[in-house]
Amino acid sequence: MPIFCSANFESANETSYHDLRYIRLNNTPNHEALHGKLSAITGAEAALVAASGMAAISTTLLTVLKSGDHLLAQDSLYGGTHSLLTEDFKDFGISVTFVDLHDPQSWSKALRPETNGFYVETMTNPTVKVGRLDLVPEFCSQHGLTSMIDNTFASPVNFRPIDHGFDLSLHSATKYLNGHSDIVAGAIAGSREWIEKITHRLNHLGGTLDPHACFLLQRGLKTLSLRVERQNANALCLARYLRDHDSIEKVNYPGLEDHRDYAIANRLFSGFGGVLSFETVGGSEAADTVLKALCLPVNAPSLGGVETLVTKPSCSSHSGVPPEERRRIGVTDSLIRVAVGIEDSEELVADFAQALSKL
Repeated sequence: MPIFCSANFESANETSYHDLRYIRLNNTPNHEALHGKLSAITGAEAALVAASGMAAISTTLLTVLKSGDHLLAQDSLYGGTHSLLTEDFKDFGISVTFVDLHDPQSWSKALRPETNGFYVETMTNPTVKVGRLDLVPEFCSQHGLTSMIDNTFASPVNFRPIDHGFDLSLHSATKYLNGHSDIVAGAIAGSREWIEKITHRLNHLGGTLDPHACFLLQRGLKTLSLRVERQNANALCLARYLRDHDSIEKVNYPGLEDHRDYAIANRLFSGFGGVLSFETVGGSEAADTVLKALCLPVNAPSLGGVETLVTKPSCSSHSGVPPEERRRIGVTDSLIRVAVGIEDSEELVADFAQALSKL
């Protein structure tokens, strides 16, 4: 697919403003080709790309919700989403109640007459928990709510929410969908009706992905399944090694048979993903020692690329979350998140072994 760099295109007597080809309207040839591929791999009727994952999330939520509405949201959300809901939504007149996705009995108790949506994540960041995702679509259908899920961590290779009844599936396409750590993008998939509404809101808010980034994202999609399958295998291998290491206090990875959420993850997912986290014996200083000693992974706060990245969430993705809230959701100062890449698994394990030997 060539890159169409034109900001606008010659008119062909379109009758609607939104039918004009113009980059901000998300309808250049690069956008349309990408939308078609994303809808196909997500199993949705239609799809849309945005300038970032947060652009996709915020635009979707501000399309589904209006002033006076109430939202149910899973606790332990990504830090940026948590801040959007707890800080900015107050100014929009939208209220939020956080619920435990492992406790379906509590969801009904949180409902209000003005509740209009339910927002969850496939796996929590960075503790990689998997709640009762299987019950969310039915609950939303019973109560007239729009179900929305951030499926970034799983990718469509491991889980396709639309197939399980979710209304809208969202991604930070920066991560697995692109896979090369060279663009920032977001994606939304769902029914044609919902995507049309979200597109019009995105056109007004202006969070548009440029054609060159569309080209790069479409390129990344060509190797998505190969990358994710390798990352699944590497993460499981590394998680098993860390679980048995004397210097590791705890490992969070739903692919481990002794993980709290193994049964539901094994039932819903085709693979367990490329992200795991662990806590070192010795607290924050020990975690810092390990991070400095690692050679292969890069210390950077992202995920989903071909290279392995490590970070301390308390100092990166969740640095804006109050300390008491971080502790409640399991983000300790000694927690290290590993976003596993496609390197040789034996070399990854060997590098973590030498780094842990410094403790």
